[in-house]
Amino acid sequence: MESLYLLIPVALVFCIIAIKLLLWAISSGQYDDLDKEAWRILADDDPVNTRVKPQDKAPPQGIDKR
Repeated sequence: MESLYLLIPVALVFCIIAIKLLLWAISSGQYDDLDKEAWRILADDDPVNTRVKPQDKAPPQGIDKR
């Protein structure tokens, strides 16, 4: 019975923190556009023909290639 005197306030504090985090996430816009991130993984950001090959890159300045 004595353990309930500790566990109930601790559980209430955890619930209050969880509710505050949820309200913060909603007010900061975390749930505004749920589909954007799901579709972003499917979008191709760079065209295939404009990729730079490693042999086309110049070595950094000041480094000897020996």
